[in-house]
Amino acid sequence: MNQSKVDFEPFEYSYYDYSDWYSNNAEPTKPPKEVILPCDPTADDTLFHICMLSISLVIMLILAALTRKNKFCQGFTRGSSSIFSPANFLDQTQKKGLVMAVFGLLFSKLSMLVIAPDPLPFFKDTPADIKEYMKVIAIFYYPVLYYPLLVCCTLQHKAGYVFGTLLSFSHFGVLVWQKFDCPKTPEIYKYYALLASLPQLACLAYLCVQFPLLFVKGPKTDEDLDSCYYSNYVKSLLKTKSSTASSSSTDKPTLPERILEVPKSYIYIPEKVFRFPLKLAVSACVALVAIYHVTLLLVVLVVPTLHIVRAGIDENIAFLLLGFGIVLSDDRMEVVKIVTFYTWLLEVCYLCAMTLSCLVSLIMLMRSMILHRSNLKGLYKGDVYSIYNSQKTIRPSKPGIVCWMGLTGYQAAIVSLGMVIQTVVFFICFLFLVFLIIIPVFYGRNIMVFEIAGKSWPGWVTVILVTVLQHVTAKFAFIKTEAGTRDLNNRESLFLLTYLLFLINTVVGLIAAIWRMVITALYNIIHLGRIDISLLHRTAESYDPAYRYYAHFLKVEVSQSHPVMKAFCGLLLDMMVEGGRAGQKIRDAEEGIQENTPNKATSRRRIHSRWQLLYTLVNNPSLLGSRKHFQTLQTSEGILNGTPNRSSKKGSENEAGKPEAEPVQSTKTPTNQDKTDL
Repeated sequence: MNQSKVDFEPFEYSYYDYSDWYSNNAEPTKPPKEVILPCDPTADDTLFHICMLSISLVIMLILAALTRKNKFCQGFTRGSSSIFSPANFLDQTQKKGLVMAVFGLLFSKLSMLVIAPDPLPFFKDTPADIKEYMKVIAIFYYPVLYYPLLVCCTLQHKAGYVFGTLLSFSHFGVLVWQKFDCPKTPEIYKYYALLASLPQLACLAYLCVQFPLLFVKGPKTDEDLDSCYYSNYVKSLLKTKSSTASSSSTDKPTLPERILEVPKSYIYIPEKVFRFPLKLAVSACVALVAIYHVTLLLVVLVVPTLHIVRAGIDENIAFLLLGFGIVLSDDRMEVVKIVTFYTWLLEVCYLCAMTLSCLVSLIMLMRSMILHRSNLKGLYKGDVYSIYNSQKTIRPSKPGIVCWMGLTGYQAAIVSLGMVIQTVVFFICFLFLVFLIIIPVFYGRNIMVFEIAGKSWPGWVTVILVTVLQHVTAKFAFIKTEAGTRDLNNRESLFLLTYLLFLINTVVGLIAAIWRMVITALYNIIHLGRIDISLLHRTAESYDPAYRYYAHFLKVEVSQSHPVMKAFCGLLLDMMVEGGRAGQKIRDAEEGIQENTPNKATSRRRIHSRWQLLYTLVNNPSLLGSRKHFQTLQTSEGILNGTPNRSSKKGSENEAGKPEAEPVQSTKTPTNQDKTDL
């Protein structure tokens, strides 16, 4: 009986069970069609953006006036106090959740702009010849649109929290309204726009909750140098670890403990005495959003298409396969069932590959966070060589500033591209596993791989036996142990066996070369989304652009936000802003005009803290070039890692022919007399 061909129009999706369409003597019926038309929400997007831009401009002017008034009244402020400084990205103590939410909102919007028919909300039905220009403008427009949200959360002002609540609720309410009016759109997949907006809704909902809470709690005053985090970090470094050292055991860990250490090394557990820099926290958040959007795109671009293809399979597929010389069965209905089953297996393999890629990306992200913490701690302690493989200067540079600014964007782009490549490679691996191994074994036919392996089994057995022979003889015949030392034994037999196994070792080397190539490719593909490790050899790390960005980022971050440096800078600022009678007494005591005898305990604590401050600043390598006597003798090229270049001092001799006295940094423990003099 003749069967009609099933027609499918663009953007027509049908998700029904097609297994009962075909019977032995029944003609297939055409599945119901669903046409998705363009939808315009009642909350007009153009009008909303015009209103939000106007409101945002008014809010920014009000906040600018308030911050200027606060500066005039207070005279001295710490941290970010300007609308042109949205966040202190070098502060490890401020709340990171709000900044992470704004960056996640921005990246989610950028991910939707890539395939949006109208990049800017002010233009409908954008012509194809100017669409790319509109995308470039949109890349700068949306950061400006969401900039007031970032300013309101970092300005630390109650008025800012009120305006932030107004803006976040407006964005969230209108976005929910639009998605409720138009849950289906014709782009790619009918629910793509709704699913892609979930990260935006989550970020805006978080802002809607946090702004009112911050308004109720009031602005915080213990951020950056006012925070106790830096002093607690210093205390943890200075704390004696005798109890820890005494409790440490020299016994080797057992096998279960060694097995448990492997999953623990991929699980990030926060520490109280260490906080991530804001840039790394934002990078991790944006990477999570990138993983979600790439996963969503990989699903909606392939799976609905496979559904349509599987629904359109009819008896004509038998004639198509016959044209390629493929005969699956004499019964055309059985051919339809076989091809439909194989198409379903193709979808399963793809979904498994995509899921595996998503899991690998999440695991690598957690592993990166652990390595970030280890690298920062090492650089804080001065362990430069283990990270850079050479002794480098930890100070800002022109390429370092560029890499520091762009680290978050680099991380998101590399994670996205890594997921796509991983999905393709894993999909090919699953296809090989299913169609060349599992299906042939299950059905007992088309076992080409096993036939090839069966014909070449003598070669494989020979290779295995020769490899085992070499290991056994190396252990029992060619190594002797005497008096705790090892040496060669039976050298004549060793030389003879080396000659006889030359050709077979060439074959083994070929197998090892192929295996090496496979392992290297899989390792690089799995770790492609990480920037904290280089995919090249240790001596060629500088040629890996992603790792180079990360290495420069660490230099800038450590040189500008060292916790110990900030702890003592905070202590110095506390003494500078010390006002009132107590501050006057301290100044009088320093000048020898002390009227009343201060408390002995207070004086001892003050002397001790000032000695610690002076001792730290004197031995701080980054401040060496700022001292007067070094500025007269040294140039910027003559100082390496904070250490003066002795060769540059040869020409700086006085008129008597003797070299000038060089400053010596004493490392001896200060005596009580020294502390009293200070």
